[in-house]
Amino acid sequence: MRNTLIVLLCIFMISIGYTQSIDTNRLDIYFNTLESNDKLMGSIAIFQESEIIYNKQIGFTDVATQIKPDINTKYRIGSISKSFTAVLIFKAIEQDNIILSETIDKYYPTIKNAKKITISDLLNHRSGIHSFTDNKKEYLSYRTQPKSEIEMVEIVSKYDSDFEPNTKGTYSNSNYLLLSYILEKVFNKPFAQILKDEICTPLKLEYTYFGELISIDSNEAYSYRFDKNWQKEEQTNGTAGMGAGSIVSTPTDLIKFADAVFNGRIISKRSLEQMKTIRDNFGMGLFKTPYYDLVSYGHNGGIDGFMSMLRYFPNEKMGFALTANAVDYNFNSIETIIAKSLLNKHFDIPIFSIYKPSSKELKKYLGVYSSETFPVKITVTKPKSHLVLIIANQESIHLDAFRKGKFKFDPAGIVIEFITSKNEMWIKQGGKVNVLKKE
Repeated sequence: MRNTLIVLLCIFMISIGYTQSIDTNRLDIYFNTLESNDKLMGSIAIFQESEIIYNKQIGFTDVATQIKPDINTKYRIGSISKSFTAVLIFKAIEQDNIILSETIDKYYPTIKNAKKITISDLLNHRSGIHSFTDNKKEYLSYRTQPKSEIEMVEIVSKYDSDFEPNTKGTYSNSNYLLLSYILEKVFNKPFAQILKDEICTPLKLEYTYFGELISIDSNEAYSYRFDKNWQKEEQTNGTAGMGAGSIVSTPTDLIKFADAVFNGRIISKRSLEQMKTIRDNFGMGLFKTPYYDLVSYGHNGGIDGFMSMLRYFPNEKMGFALTANAVDYNFNSIETIIAKSLLNKHFDIPIFSIYKPSSKELKKYLGVYSSETFPVKITVTKPKSHLVLIIANQESIHLDAFRKGKFKFDPAGIVIEFITSKNEMWIKQGGKVNVLKKE
């Protein structure tokens, strides 16, 4: 299947069209389509040239009472919290309260290899400390209850080390849990207060804070999973995640935060460069994501059905953020569409309708199709109750019908339409149409 997809992409992919500015109307259609098909609930913001150029909210903050979100509705951002925690660590470094090379044994001697693990290793996911969330059954048994530092450190300390410190990188929530507690020690105040004093107040992030129990009255969203309809999720207690995943925010605040970090308004350029340096795919509280010939930095987050993403393009000073409280769709696909929109590239609206054509109808489309302007012949067959494309000597491609005469292949973003009156097959992708004739 993988080879076939590559061939399809090579054959069908054309240069993607550009527009003069972000197509907000098409974005509205895209997100409205996801909303109306129970694929997404949440809030989106796109930033360019020092201003928010697009924001939209879809779904409900509370399904039971049908409360709609607004631009200031708050969502749990999961592991994007790690970007905030990393910035706080660098602020502590800049204030001479801590250094990257110091080991953590003076804070947590019971942690395996504590004498070898540095603050830098924690930031870069190179500590070897086992992630407490990987033991799913145990984690789910306590995550909704308040947990003290002593309790959480005991949980982390009982696990064996996954690897020798600083020999490789493996994602671990334990790293940023411990960084949160270390921050509390060096600043001598609770993590929530440190976040407020060192980041939120200086940057005027009015809707960002350490999360406690969700309050609809405070314009916070509940989270949901889809099982025939939206089912409300349980809430992880903030003390079980701390700076690894317990911060609440909005897309607008997240973009403000990223813009400040990358433009020297909260940490130094030197600190930022250290955060951006990638080792074994990990930066320090940041991931690097390329889009075409551009590069962004940011983080994803997921907790209790909430999913979020933050991307910032430092050279172009633009970015986007999405905070979702319900997702029943490929999250990477949503990211791709937002990025394409921001970069003024064509994107298709997903099709969710289902159509079941009769065997008699499908027989009308069978045959071999070709064109002088298309590089290969395509054979359309019907092994059972669906259409299949055979391209050259490649394996078969299953098409999904969504309307009479219309089919799709989602992995390559292709729509195929049969015009039986003209014996034609139209292949649509990326805003371009190739017309093939039946031989």
